[in-house]
Amino acid sequence: MVSWNSTNEPDFILLGLADSTETQLVLFLLFLLIYLVTMLGNTGMILIIRLDPQLHTPMYFFLTHLAYIDLSYSTVITPKTLQNLVSSTKAISFLGCFTQLYFFVVFAAAECFLLSSMAYDRYVAICKPLRYPIVMSPRLCRALLAGSYVPGLVDSTVNVIFMSRLHFCNSKIIHHFFCDTSPILALSCSDISKVELIIFICAGSNLLLSLITISGSYVSILFTILQIHSNVGKRKAFSTCASHLLGVSIFYCTMIFTYLKPNQSYSLGKDQVASVFYTIVIPMLNPLIYSLRNREVKSALLRVMQKRGAPDH
Repeated sequence: MVSWNSTNEPDFILLGLADSTETQLVLFLLFLLIYLVTMLGNTGMILIIRLDPQLHTPMYFFLTHLAYIDLSYSTVITPKTLQNLVSSTKAISFLGCFTQLYFFVVFAAAECFLLSSMAYDRYVAICKPLRYPIVMSPRLCRALLAGSYVPGLVDSTVNVIFMSRLHFCNSKIIHHFFCDTSPILALSCSDISKVELIIFICAGSNLLLSLITISGSYVSILFTILQIHSNVGKRKAFSTCASHLLGVSIFYCTMIFTYLKPNQSYSLGKDQVASVFYTIVIPMLNPLIYSLRNREVKSALLRVMQKRGAPDH
């Protein structure tokens, strides 16, 4: 059996999402549109928050970085996917493949913990409103942001180091549209049981820790909301969490479906659909979720537009 490892730097072949030229063209146009909306939506969100002083609060500090993460990991995946949809070779180098995997894991894990930080921010705002300015200090916000990236960097580094040491057999075809862990491991002729365990522990601990933080925050928020006697007060408190809850539900459901399951239950079609959703679609949905359901963002957009459109005196 012929095998090779990272020292030979071979090309992988990303099989992609479809075989027919017509379907690939449709997907190319669809993904291109989604990517353009993603770029416009997230960049617009960052600029609005930066330009409007009224949005310089902890919640929007985290929302700015959520938009940046969505921009980043969408850019890690989508441009290469678009290229492969109109290319006949669909090749990606060993270095390119593991670089894509590395940054994808970094940003995906960072989003998990950033969503946890946003949940904690909502907990303090609703459950301890009088102490909110003191608790959610700029120093704590920066620490929570750093704490979002560090686990992703550690997780990604460990995964890529162990996976890049594997030997790969004759087949170079990755049955996926980007370099993800399961399709790459499927090509290896090495014993992957230890690597699978390490990846499962890293991904599982990140998801579990962030979910515990989010669940704990929202259980406390729920008890606090139930104690509010005014229906108007309840609706106002719930509305501050609704966008975040929706974003968390969509993101975690697809991530858990894809990664926290036995390897034997791997299904190419279902996994690709879930992967398309959280790598390409969710980064487009987040700015829509957080802007369309948020009066402050819509008001800030109007203020920014009026300020830019006002004549100079």
